[in-house]
Amino acid sequence: MKISLKESRESYMCLRIISKSSLLKSDEQLSILLKETNELISILVKSVETAKRNLENGNN
Repeated sequence: MKISLKESRESYMCLRIISKSSLLKSDEQLSILLKETNELISILVKSVETAKRNLENGNN
């Protein structure tokens, strides 16, 4: 899960670079991609936190 989180963050940063460089003509598409990526990051952060907490508490 940590690898997925790292990759999602990298993708988000790449999208931000693309948005600043104006490589895409549709800001709407980019905005949707940024929002979706940010939502995935939030989900993965919570998943990693829950997995870590479960390991610390001895839950599988």
